[in-house]
Amino acid sequence: MSTLRSTLTIAAVLGAGIGFGAGIASLGTSGAAQADSISKTEVDAIYRELDAETSSLAETSEFLAKISKVVMPCVVHIQSIRRVASRGRVEETGSGVIITSPKRSGNYVVTNRHVIHDALPKLDQIAIHIHDGRVINPTRVWEDPYSDVAVMEIDSTNVNSVRWGDSDQIEIGNIVLACGSPFGLSQSVTMGIISARGRSSLGIGAKTSVINQDFLQTDAAINPGNSGGPLINLKGQLIGINTAIASTHGGNEGIGFSIPSNLVHHVADHLLEYGEVKRAYLGVKLDSEFDFETARALDLFRVSGARVLEVYPNTPAARAQLMYNDVVLQFDGREVRDESHLINLVSLSPVGKTVSLVVWREGAKKTITMDLIPRPDSE
Repeated sequence: MSTLRSTLTIAAVLGAGIGFGAGIASLGTSGAAQADSISKTEVDAIYRELDAETSSLAETSEFLAKISKVVMPCVVHIQSIRRVASRGRVEETGSGVIITSPKRSGNYVVTNRHVIHDALPKLDQIAIHIHDGRVINPTRVWEDPYSDVAVMEIDSTNVNSVRWGDSDQIEIGNIVLACGSPFGLSQSVTMGIISARGRSSLGIGAKTSVINQDFLQTDAAINPGNSGGPLINLKGQLIGINTAIASTHGGNEGIGFSIPSNLVHHVADHLLEYGEVKRAYLGVKLDSEFDFETARALDLFRVSGARVLEVYPNTPAARAQLMYNDVVLQFDGREVRDESHLINLVSLSPVGKTVSLVVWREGAKKTITMDLIPRPDSE
């Protein structure tokens, strides 16, 4: 029935189109749509007005061009070669951004670990294309699998480095620029907004061991090849590293994800100072499926915080007497959104620091203190 109805509808439309087209044809050129006539004198006058006046759109355009002019020399295109038994040499492409750090002198490129990892340890299989046409190899590489961040040392002095921004200050709706090499098209810029914050459980952790999942979401066009490239705010500052897309066809569909710059900055500084990231930890198993029904059963009226499912022995959480079914509402003075947010807050905290936690326990808030120690490699 639906097929018949659709066929009849199409036939009716085609019939109407034929009749309407015949009617138009009978009108001749007199019925054609025409633009209003304008004299050369009027054209010259309008162009003089356009040259003299500055519209808000023109000002915005110039503003975005200035940001691109100062940022794009910091953006690099990365090509890495890996060997696959069944396919031989396979080329991976991605992006990166040049940074400096107070922890170590020199210039460095930050990118996603997954862009270069399969080419290591052969540094000559990683080619970094700088905006001025130079192609160089990194002289040293540091990796952090838990955040999917890598830092490459480059032996180049005549380069520009990006300025760091504060990703904690970014808000939903803020305009951002995504820079990089989508589909290998280097020095590309797209524009969008921050669509959401605190995105997690993106399905990238199983392969890459990523535990720090607290992504910024943006609708700025991000495509294959953008991985590792910078997300820039309207001050020309780095507020994220583009790392993943949500797509059914492998291309941009308006949902991309970036690692917040504060996490990237923390990881990069630790890699350059210690050669690894010194992470604090609690020693608990958290509920990744904490929902409204569970919250109500605990006398909470909204889903907020991180619920504890298990406390491991001989850990900071055990010594602080954290308990099963505790919901961590605040960590070191900051509201906790969910379990991924708590993991990030703990990871960014200095090892050795004493912090306070506000937990929901048996229908009431309770404050406990905890001494943070380094996360064991086995955790």
